[in-house]
Amino acid sequence: MSDKSYRFTHAITRLPSESITDGLRAVDIGAPDLVTFRQHHSDYIEALESTGAKVTTLEASEAFPDSVFVEDAALCLTEVAIVMRPVAESRLGEAALMKPTLGQFYDEVLEIEAPGFIEGGDILTTEREILVGTSARTNREGISQLQQLVGHWGYTVRTVETPADVLHFKTDCSLLDEETILSTKRLSDSGCFDGYNIIHTAEGEEACANAIRFNDLVIMPDGFPRTQEVLENAGYTVRAIGNTEAAKLDAGMSCLSLRFSPPT
Repeated sequence: MSDKSYRFTHAITRLPSESITDGLRAVDIGAPDLVTFRQHHSDYIEALESTGAKVTTLEASEAFPDSVFVEDAALCLTEVAIVMRPVAESRLGEAALMKPTLGQFYDEVLEIEAPGFIEGGDILTTEREILVGTSARTNREGISQLQQLVGHWGYTVRTVETPADVLHFKTDCSLLDEETILSTKRLSDSGCFDGYNIIHTAEGEEACANAIRFNDLVIMPDGFPRTQEVLENAGYTVRAIGNTEAAKLDAGMSCLSLRFSPPT
């Protein structure tokens, strides 16, 4: 069975900027502390590199406060990279900024065009399909364009509904392996993961649903011991990374990297 949805040779990250305090947030629970954020980000990169992957870390971009959250800017598949089109005007420049870097790894870099908009935080790639959740930041036109672009390589795109009170689809879920998804109960209750094995976050620990499977590690936010214990008991090797500052900007583990194996 293939494992290309979580085994990667490369990742791209971007250092947090001093302007990160101006980043978008659904609810203001305080500005992130830059020193702490940078330490967490360094720990995150170290975890990625510990698996043997090559991590390209881009310089901070002061012009774009949210640019540390690189996942929203692109979707990287084995065959092609696709530049996303974020809904917020302030984030459109982030996607454009990422395109030259993607061109270093891919011969073909495609783009989502207006009137579509779509962000990587709404896209969950599994072994059998690409799940895309509609949200305030991803519309059906963006999903339709993505479906047309990736269909050339045989990918199936399935549109699902993100609960109204959830920012991004992957705020509430993450891939653990070929058949297994970590999810909040409120998301899995929608039936969007029928046919998959589901591990639920512990009650009161829903905020850790956004983790990443990266090679042999499950990288999850620190501070959620019951869910971590469930994952470890299920046989996963877990690395917990501080996420308190990114969380102030509605972000989790997947937001901080683009993970891929470029064409050989």
